[in-house]
Amino acid sequence: MSISAPILASETSAARLLDMKVAEFRSLVEAGHLPRGREIAPGVYRWITDDLRRIASGEASEGMGDVTW
Repeated sequence: MSISAPILASETSAARLLDMKVAEFRSLVEAGHLPRGREIAPGVYRWITDDLRRIASGEASEGMGDVTW
């Protein structure tokens, strides 16, 4: 049986995916270094896990298309 990966992650799960404490993750979001969560229902915010993976791999870096990681 395969394990399915979530499409969206809560703040706690998003921080865990990036191996961070929630306070550190929140600080980087507030500073604009990481994307804000998307409001999917009133007061419910989630992060797109594919976006987090692109950030972690370096694919999301603007102007860095020529760089080989």
